[in-house]
Amino acid sequence: MTASATPATRVPAVGNAPMLDASLRDYLDTNADIVTRIRKPVSIDDVGALAAQVDTPILFEHIVEKPGFRLCDILVKNRALQARALGVPREDYLKTLAFRLRQPPRGFKHVKTGPVKEIVKTGSDADWSILPIPKHKDADEWPYVTAMNVIRDPETGFYNSCHAGTQAVGNRRGLISFVTPHSHMIMNKYRAMGRDKMPIAFVFGVPPAYEIMANFSGLHMDMWGELEMVGTIMDRDVEMVACETLDLNVPAQAEIVVEGYVKLTEMFPVGEVTSPSMYHLPHHERVPEVEITAVTMRADRPIYRNHQTTPDTDHQPLPRLCHEAVLYNRLSEIGLAVKDVRFPTWGAALSCILQFDYPREGMVNDALMTAMGAPWLNTKLVVAVSPDTDLDQPGEVYHAMATRCDPSRDVIIVGNTRGSPYDPSAKPLEGQYPWRTVGKMGIDATRKARHDPHDFDRAWPKNWGKVKLADYL
Repeated sequence: MTASATPATRVPAVGNAPMLDASLRDYLDTNADIVTRIRKPVSIDDVGALAAQVDTPILFEHIVEKPGFRLCDILVKNRALQARALGVPREDYLKTLAFRLRQPPRGFKHVKTGPVKEIVKTGSDADWSILPIPKHKDADEWPYVTAMNVIRDPETGFYNSCHAGTQAVGNRRGLISFVTPHSHMIMNKYRAMGRDKMPIAFVFGVPPAYEIMANFSGLHMDMWGELEMVGTIMDRDVEMVACETLDLNVPAQAEIVVEGYVKLTEMFPVGEVTSPSMYHLPHHERVPEVEITAVTMRADRPIYRNHQTTPDTDHQPLPRLCHEAVLYNRLSEIGLAVKDVRFPTWGAALSCILQFDYPREGMVNDALMTAMGAPWLNTKLVVAVSPDTDLDQPGEVYHAMATRCDPSRDVIIVGNTRGSPYDPSAKPLEGQYPWRTVGKMGIDATRKARHDPHDFDRAWPKNWGKVKLADYL
């Protein structure tokens, strides 16, 4: 039986957390207790496979092929790391992010220079092949850039950001795959103005809170861009510095910035994209070219921020963290006591778990339909669970589905909805590759009023959780 529910307690406005670090290197020092530092020499071909084996930040101190650089990965893979990114206790993370996303943009603090300007390379020296850019899978033909990139709406001046995968196909050339609708909207504005290229900056090595905000998607470009909101969710001023060759500003405390232009008149074929579902999808697409015009960086062993794309890494949750916060707000508006919303790494970026308590029947289906009807393409499978289900254990979620769901009464199936281009089970739309259609399913795996609550008393061994096998080895 569900408990009487009231909306979850809200956090204060801002200022309830310690000052967050302004730079990635300071963040790694502050969180040194969870950082794995690899001091032995590592080949660039091995960093992806090694990074994907950890659940906490990893810093490679010695890349064999690029001895002047360091490389880090795995900053937001799980809820514990996401809470550290905002500097709040784990139990306060989601409601803090959800609250701050409803606040006005803080904007920027403009400075004349910063650490990212300690080394400046322009013209023929603007060679991004000097960076430790790895290949991410066996099928990659070229090194694959996964940095936060920044573009600006030419009409509003708002900054838009995302992590558009880019193949580094030459010393000063890349092929970039934009998947967000706002990126395409901005490119079309440049085309409508008669412009044949668009300024873009690739930003490597900023605190993870930047990246969380950079992946916001939803109605916002008429009010603010993602970068204008970074200071809001970090509750601190964000220093920005002018680019060398572009009319753009970038984080002054970044480790590395690569400047360039997206050419808007010609598209080039690429294949075997690394999707968050961990398949080679889409198998092919046509994307624009990037011309590199400058590389700026710190002088002291700059840190290249990699986002290993496969298997279960930052690649799956990062673009969905703001989605979780948006759903938290929408479910709270229904009157649910929301404990958590999670797009788990093991859900192939197509599945969402809603965790809440509710006062009466009918509310679970409303919650499931709210998530299934979200504007994103990653809510194909939505599962509702009660607060006693451990979301960090996939087996516990499956156990709840197996024991608390009657498929004849507790499953909603909706056909012919927008599918993800990363979902091989979805039906390709003829003539509109890579777009697809798919059905969606909502599963009520909560404890229900019709259940006998004693039926859910779990059986455990005597002294379970009190004795440890390691003490006897």
